[in-house]
Amino acid sequence: MVTQEEFNTSKAWGLSCSIDLSACNPGKIRNEDTIKDFVYELCELIGVKRFGECTVVHFGENARIAGYSMTQLIETSLVSGHFANQTNAAYIDVFSCKYFNPSKVCNFAKEHFEASMSVSRCTIRE
Repeated sequence: MVTQEEFNTSKAWGLSCSIDLSACNPGKIRNEDTIKDFVYELCELIGVKRFGECTVVHFGENARIAGYSMTQLIETSLVSGHFANQTNAAYIDVFSCKYFNPSKVCNFAKEHFEASMSVSRCTIRE
């Protein structure tokens, strides 16, 4: 995980974190309001200001990819995600030019969607 010290001493433009969740609670990843609540609480957790409303749309003709997708602009960039019905998986991305704690984000996402497993990758963007 990227620490704040690493972020501050680099020539960072921002921090990008991708979180893959598996074996999520099906009721949570298939509920638009639960997904929106996640976004609102996540933004509070990492101290970023939302810009506009959270968009959550269900689509996908192919059963393998069908599910909700979410986007939320934030003043420092973007939070997005896709929630796959067939596999009960979630794929969440947070990008911000303001530092946030990737471990907190990953743990929060795992708890919120009651996932059995999570994998995250974080990159300093220059």
